[in-house]
Amino acid sequence: MPYFWDEAGYYVPAARDLLLTGSLIPHSTVSNAHPPLVLAWIALWWKVVGYAPLVTRTAMLVLAAFVLLGVFRLAERVANTEVAVASTLCTALYPVFFAQSSLAQVDLAAAGFIFWGLSSYVDGDEAGTLIWFALAALAKETAILAALALAGWEAVGLLARNSSLRNLWLFNFNDEHDDDEPHPRFRSARRIASLLLPALPLALWYAYHFARTGYVLGNPEFFRYNVAATLNPTRFFLALAMRIWQVVGYLHLWVLTLAMAVAMWMLPPQKDSGVARSRISFPVQVVFYIVLLTFIVAMALIGGAVLARYMLPVVPLVIILSVSTLWRRLSFWRAAVAFVALIFVAAWFWNPPYGFSPEDNLAYRDYVTMHEDGERFLEARYPMARVLTAWPASDELSRPWLGYITRPMRVVRIEDFSLDEILSAADFRSSQDDSNYEAALIFSTKYEPVAARWDHWKAWTELKSRFFGFHRDLPAAAVAQILGGHIVFSEQRRGQWVAVIEMEKSEVQAAEVRMQK
Repeated sequence: MPYFWDEAGYYVPAARDLLLTGSLIPHSTVSNAHPPLVLAWIALWWKVVGYAPLVTRTAMLVLAAFVLLGVFRLAERVANTEVAVASTLCTALYPVFFAQSSLAQVDLAAAGFIFWGLSSYVDGDEAGTLIWFALAALAKETAILAALALAGWEAVGLLARNSSLRNLWLFNFNDEHDDDEPHPRFRSARRIASLLLPALPLALWYAYHFARTGYVLGNPEFFRYNVAATLNPTRFFLALAMRIWQVVGYLHLWVLTLAMAVAMWMLPPQKDSGVARSRISFPVQVVFYIVLLTFIVAMALIGGAVLARYMLPVVPLVIILSVSTLWRRLSFWRAAVAFVALIFVAAWFWNPPYGFSPEDNLAYRDYVTMHEDGERFLEARYPMARVLTAWPASDELSRPWLGYITRPMRVVRIEDFSLDEILSAADFRSSQDDSNYEAALIFSTKYEPVAARWDHWKAWTELKSRFFGFHRDLPAAAVAQILGGHIVFSEQRRGQWVAVIEMEKSEVQAAEVRMQK
């Protein structure tokens, strides 16, 4: 399938620039300073196998398999093989993970390196911890949060080494240590170093990026959208609630976490041969909670779009804890896990009664298929036309290598299909004697469920418009009427739509056509 949304807007162009020019800084799109590890992985596959969407998706599926192996190893280390198998299955089938597993984006890979890093950390492997967390940071900069959070936790452990709370730490000063080490503090210092040093490669990348572009954290607009514009208390608490929902309830995840809560509070542990099944050790749980809390708070504080994929580093941790609780307390835990797996698969196809991003389940396939149909219709019927549209369709029409069309088309770009933008486009066309564009490709820029009554509350929509860029797309018929055209193509699938509008020719244009004939 052709590339979708942020794939087409940044990641694929950046990887293509790396393939063609060898430059780690993209030039066909504005750099946002994401580290280049995943982009280099994709470019390597293109170099060896060939440039094609199928090659890209295969490369990402290989990474997804590696991520799942990390989930399995971590769950097996902190629990047991049965819990590891069930947790890996649930993670693989969870809609956000499943959809992201083949998309050319960086969040899934960063999450996988974090799981491998946590596994090494739990094992007490300082070298492995350093390597995996360094790779995570080079996959996506926010992955360094996990290492820094654990470094801070270790530092607090040094201060609490003589208190009654010292057993909260995975490694404490009562542990046996090698005779070669002068003091147990030496091991703690090594652990802290293994968690802090992964920030060094990331710092070097930012230094290189600054030397080449003059910006550290991406271009000014990227920084404004993702950092400067998000530092508002009201927005923070709204985003915090959304982040909590994404890690405990989003897209049927609530079925698993609710089952865990009920089992934990109402059922005693199961016994095998008279011995109660063991829980994940509390110090390990604390490690999970530290990483979980850090990502929830940090991702509520930064990030212009509150996307569910940003929480992929922690959702599998919630799944592991939940599955371990079901294994410990339910005699029919396998049936419960099987039900959760089925309900996750159902969420691949079923769009929820609240707003969500199409990239979180197979709704993104509907988007891509409809845009393919609409843009191929445009290319066949109006090959020389100037087309009014919005991003990302503006890139889909002007860059054939994204997979939608065979040759570039001329584009007149607007921000979205809200009333204000459409009125501006209509005024602009009138001022240009109807010659600015001959057709328009319009589409739903976001999924808006009909059943979501809260989206019609004025106060809520005002908050979303102010803090999260919410707007309402006009229906295709309304856009056609305002622009002075008629719909010649339309398609709709499960709450998403696309349409092509042909502009009516003015009397002057019609006379010119008759003279040419």
